[in-house]
Amino acid sequence: MIERYTRKEIKKIWSDYNRYSIWLLIELAAAEAMEKLKIIPKGVVKKVKSKAKINPKRILQIEEKVKHDIIAFLTSITERAGKEARHLHKGMTSSDVLDTCFNLQLKQSGEILLKDINILLLAIRKQAVKHKYTLCIGRSHGIHAEPVTFGLKMLTFYQEFLRNKKRLESSIKEISTCAISGAVGTFANIDPRIENYVAKKLNLKVEPVSTQIIPRDRHAQFFSTLGIIASSIERFAVEIRHLQRTEVLEVEEFFGKKQKGSSAMPHKKNPILSENLTGLARLIRSSVVPALENVALWHERDISHSAVERNIGPDTTIALDFALNRLSNVVKDLNVYPKNMLRNLKLTNGIFFSQRVLLELTSVGFTREESYKIVQKNALQAWKENSSFYDKILSDKKITNKISVNKLKKLFDFSYHTKKINIIFNRSLKK
Repeated sequence: MIERYTRKEIKKIWSDYNRYSIWLLIELAAAEAMEKLKIIPKGVVKKVKSKAKINPKRILQIEEKVKHDIIAFLTSITERAGKEARHLHKGMTSSDVLDTCFNLQLKQSGEILLKDINILLLAIRKQAVKHKYTLCIGRSHGIHAEPVTFGLKMLTFYQEFLRNKKRLESSIKEISTCAISGAVGTFANIDPRIENYVAKKLNLKVEPVSTQIIPRDRHAQFFSTLGIIASSIERFAVEIRHLQRTEVLEVEEFFGKKQKGSSAMPHKKNPILSENLTGLARLIRSSVVPALENVALWHERDISHSAVERNIGPDTTIALDFALNRLSNVVKDLNVYPKNMLRNLKLTNGIFFSQRVLLELTSVGFTREESYKIVQKNALQAWKENSSFYDKILSDKKITNKISVNKLKKLFDFSYHTKKINIIFNRSLKK
């Protein structure tokens, strides 16, 4: 957890105080159930709750000696609450508390990330609608292909993050389980009804079958989803970085009046936010493989997953929360330059109309191979000479003998490439 990339709301979730508070919540909920089932004396929860205080510093002091976090926690509570606290943790194992707590923290973090995605979706949608018909060149392999609109570019990201939202919702649901089943998951020393009570209290589902731990395939799905979202962020960031290049300059990150670019070159305005997002995406994805490797634990459990999760739990969710927020601001404040987009469209003197000419030639009797050869020859010549592709087509007798000048002129109409844009928008933005 690095302060530079940590926002307040999600930071609280991963604080020592919140973790210990959840532990206490779990222990008290289990004790409440035990009271109702007459397993422990009535009034225990009330007495412990009135006296118990979370003291992270003291818990860590005890842990230094006992080398066990849950025992240190329970000892700390007993110091404050007295002998009544002996009834806590009856028939439970450490993992009952640790896993249920971890899943609850992931759920809480996931819900913040969902809010982040919703904010981002609004920002993307606004740009998409605004630039629905703003023409720009589409690129494949980095090379000019055919015209698209900037709004359509934005719409691809909108749909991608809608899918990410669904993935995250599914992963939150998957991770929202509770296990209070004892040492190896057999309920030998604890009544299953206690687990049901705790799950309901914490708004979690009961884990149908646990060993000593909640199965880690759930966590693998959760962190894999975060990795996918990070890749979507990077795809967006890379697009902005390319489009901000000096020789392209179709978009540009917002640059404040007092903001500085290069320390050596005062003229520069660098896409630092998008570059930062690329780096954060790499970091977030680095948690995916360890999460997958955590699935294969020995028998009913080992603790090889523990150190991994203590790191990737907070670090990955915190980094993604920051990245989603940063991307939202980049999109919201993005400077878009339609004139530059039009300028870049014209760079190749219309050779991107080659497919239209190709299709028309095939429709008037040429084979596809003949058509391709004719069109490619004229297109490459126009590119080499930096001359008009339309003029080359007009001067080619093989073409004009088959297609009228009036018809050829219509083939070079930009609106041809935007005529279905509305259909794509309607099906993408429908509720």
